[in-house]
Amino acid sequence: MTDCARIIEDLKNEDNEIVREAAFQAGEFGCEEAVPLLAELLKTSHLGLQEAADHALRHIGGKRTVQAVVPLLRSDEAPVRNLSMDILREVGVQDFPSLVALVHDDDPDIRIFATDILGSSDSFMAVEPLCDALLKDPEVNVRYQAAVSLGDLENPAAAKCLNKAMQDDEWVQYAVIEALAKIKHSSSVDALVKALHTSSDLVASMIIDALGEVGNIKAVTMLLRHLDTSPTALRNKIVKAIVGILGGKSLQLLSAAEREKLREYMLIALKDEDVEIQDAAITGLGFVGGEKATDEVLKLASELEPDRDRDRLTEIVSSLSNMKMNKSLIGALNNGSFKKAAIAIEVLSNLEDVGVSQVLMDAFDGKERDLKRGILEALVNTAGEEAKDFFVKVLETEQDGTMLKTAIDFLGQKLEAKDEADRIFALLAHPYDDVKEAALDACVSIGGDKINQKFIELFTSEEPIERLMSVFAMGKLDATGNIELIQKALEDEVPDIRKIALEALADCSSGMTSLPLIVSRLNDENRDVRLTVIELMGKCYKSEVIPYIIQALVDDDDWVQIRAAEALGTHREQAALPNLIPMLASPNKLVVLKVIEALGAIGGTLAFQSLLEASNTGGDPEIMQAAEDAIFEIQEKQGDNK
Repeated sequence: MTDCARIIEDLKNEDNEIVREAAFQAGEFGCEEAVPLLAELLKTSHLGLQEAADHALRHIGGKRTVQAVVPLLRSDEAPVRNLSMDILREVGVQDFPSLVALVHDDDPDIRIFATDILGSSDSFMAVEPLCDALLKDPEVNVRYQAAVSLGDLENPAAAKCLNKAMQDDEWVQYAVIEALAKIKHSSSVDALVKALHTSSDLVASMIIDALGEVGNIKAVTMLLRHLDTSPTALRNKIVKAIVGILGGKSLQLLSAAEREKLREYMLIALKDEDVEIQDAAITGLGFVGGEKATDEVLKLASELEPDRDRDRLTEIVSSLSNMKMNKSLIGALNNGSFKKAAIAIEVLSNLEDVGVSQVLMDAFDGKERDLKRGILEALVNTAGEEAKDFFVKVLETEQDGTMLKTAIDFLGQKLEAKDEADRIFALLAHPYDDVKEAALDACVSIGGDKINQKFIELFTSEEPIERLMSVFAMGKLDATGNIELIQKALEDEVPDIRKIALEALADCSSGMTSLPLIVSRLNDENRDVRLTVIELMGKCYKSEVIPYIIQALVDDDDWVQIRAAEALGTHREQAALPNLIPMLASPNKLVVLKVIEALGAIGGTLAFQSLLEASNTGGDPEIMQAAEDAIFEIQEKQGDNK
């Protein structure tokens, strides 16, 4: 007995479990002769049998399956009908004539099912029967479903019949409009615009949305003509559609009269309840608006919640930034509410207009702390040498740490103002650490012998933080010239200073001329200093540093061992294998895992054999799994090298 013959016998069994298993097997073996029995199982109320039959029929497919399932569309049981439709949506295209025949069935429900299924066929052959149903079927629901399915197909060949159907009942028009919006065919623009004259407000609203989605530029002229005659709600939608089609920048290409008309209507659209319409109007006004538009958009923006409406506010700022600086923007900065002023500052920070920096500087005095901070940040983006004296004054008069940091960054990082070096250097003594840090970076950015000498003098300070800043700066400004003091810093009693001194010496491009000094701290009493040595040698990996990194594998501290193993693994150092392999016996699990990882990265026979042994020790499951993963990594590399 063949497999399919046995399966058919099992499908007739009274035991549901046997039948269910047979149904799944019928699908796996592709038993076409089992299709009639499988189709019968769809009628059962047993969900397990239904599921198995469904799966099998989809898998077998073909003309026989389609013809067996089609009759079930006439079932009185809704679940059976729905299941049959789902199957036919997937396999119906394999017997297209059977589906097309259903489009002409006497039963309107069957015709609805058929047009629905054809919409899932993804076949150009479905367009003609669906168009036929759309234009000729006497039942409105069939025509509606035909339009929906044509939209699902998104085939441009359907545009012609969909255009004709724009004269149908309103219910059908809804589906036709949505379909045309999906297909986006240029021929549909005329049909949609023509229908605007005779459509209800609801249909007209859908048409306008569709024209916006189609995005064909020839619709713009027609939409502009409808602005004056349309009620406010429709007119606002037209504004959205025009902006969507042209984009904000292209609005500038309209005639002066068209721009003026559109500007007035966009101002009205700002008050629409639909957020998308508001946003479209804002986008458009960013390119053709003026002072009044700026005022209205700022008013709308100031009513939004920064946390909830962050994305919208970002877009609004972007749109306002497309305008030039005007009196409304300046007025919002000087006389507006806190929210308006904050938005105006953000907009101004994006503008390149002459005079922006002066407007911001003039508005600074008397403002709240957060607005002052915003103005300073904006000036960093927009200002140049003309703001130097202003920022010097900020250093002299303000106490807020954030403002001081911004002023320091502007004078030191942006202008590199050498004549203000003394003033900035003095802020190294500021009580706030972040101000100290900003001043330190600014001094390094300014540079020069004068600044370097100040840091040399600062090195004699009894305050550890001052010596630390001194060593950092000397390394950045002139590590070679300051080598004696940096070397002295390697012996400082404060570990952090010794770490900074090491970093000052680690110039990879210099050929590691300072290697002896760096190596001298490999036995430092402080673990963090030793870790810094290993990290620096790992970054500046050369043959000279390898023995020292290997030496660190026997450090008293596990973390130093780990960092050394990582460095050797990263650089696939074969010479380290004799030292790494014994570390698999370490009592520290993390050390063992990192060594396994390094061995996997290095590869080779020795590493492979040691890992193989580690994977079969029968000990910690995590270690064994890590060893297996590392072995797999080595095998993959070996395969890549073939």
